[in-house]
Amino acid sequence: MFAPMSHQPPHAPTSDPAHASASHADAHHGEPPAAAPARTPTWKRAIVVGASSGIGAALVRELAAAGTDVVAIARRAEQLGELARSCAGARGRVHVLAHDVARFDDAAPAFERALAELGGLDLIVYAAGAMREVGANEFDTAKDLDMLAVNVGGCVAWLNPAANFLRTQRSGTLVGISSIAGERGRKGNPVYGATKAAMNHYLEALRNRLADWNVHVCTIKPGFVETPMLAQARAQGRTIKGAISAEECARSILAAARARKNEVFVPFKWRLVGFVIRNIPSFLFKGMNI
Repeated sequence: MFAPMSHQPPHAPTSDPAHASASHADAHHGEPPAAAPARTPTWKRAIVVGASSGIGAALVRELAAAGTDVVAIARRAEQLGELARSCAGARGRVHVLAHDVARFDDAAPAFERALAELGGLDLIVYAAGAMREVGANEFDTAKDLDMLAVNVGGCVAWLNPAANFLRTQRSGTLVGISSIAGERGRKGNPVYGATKAAMNHYLEALRNRLADWNVHVCTIKPGFVETPMLAQARAQGRTIKGAISAEECARSILAAARARKNEVFVPFKWRLVGFVIRNIPSFLFKGMNI
């Protein structure tokens, strides 16, 4: 098990490989040639960022049960330890690494430590996320920058080195967990939705950039999922129905990634919701509280 990395707690709570880092591969082998046609992936080694609770923790449990060795990464070391203990009887091993995704300079070294522990990488999932409650007449820059740091900055800081490593070995899967909230600029929480729209754009660009190297990038857009974030919304008076469990969401995410899907709404009904939302005329949408 990793020794926890030092971290600060400014954020609320918020899944034949190479055996060397991407930088080493570039140094010794130069630019890799284009990859062979894609096959159904076999994940022996995975990293899940944002793994202490909710969807991230469920992904770790699903992967470990299937025999995948996983490095579970999150800011809260105590909850990571509980997750590892809950997976003690699984076929795959679970290692933990405490890390604050908003500390961007720590991401690349943490990624290298995870690689060294696993001996390579087949799958990385960025599941970390923060949503701050924003009042109807509130414009709080500190809250907004915090969401940008976790949802966008941390995503880039982790998936950039992962993308480069997987490119050099010409195989692998990256998954980013976005949200239905990124489909349109809603009045309720402007910056949270903007962070998810930014993730969608970044992940699509990575998908296009890495296609020639047989590295697949899957964007997941969940609707309502039973997580601490949803519990917080209910506690603040929001009525939310039809949420699925984190475990069901995790299974759907892994199925989509194995099938090399590009963008997947979880569950499927949110694809229809997204289509409707995107096509509401602006003069009507600005008056809607959705």
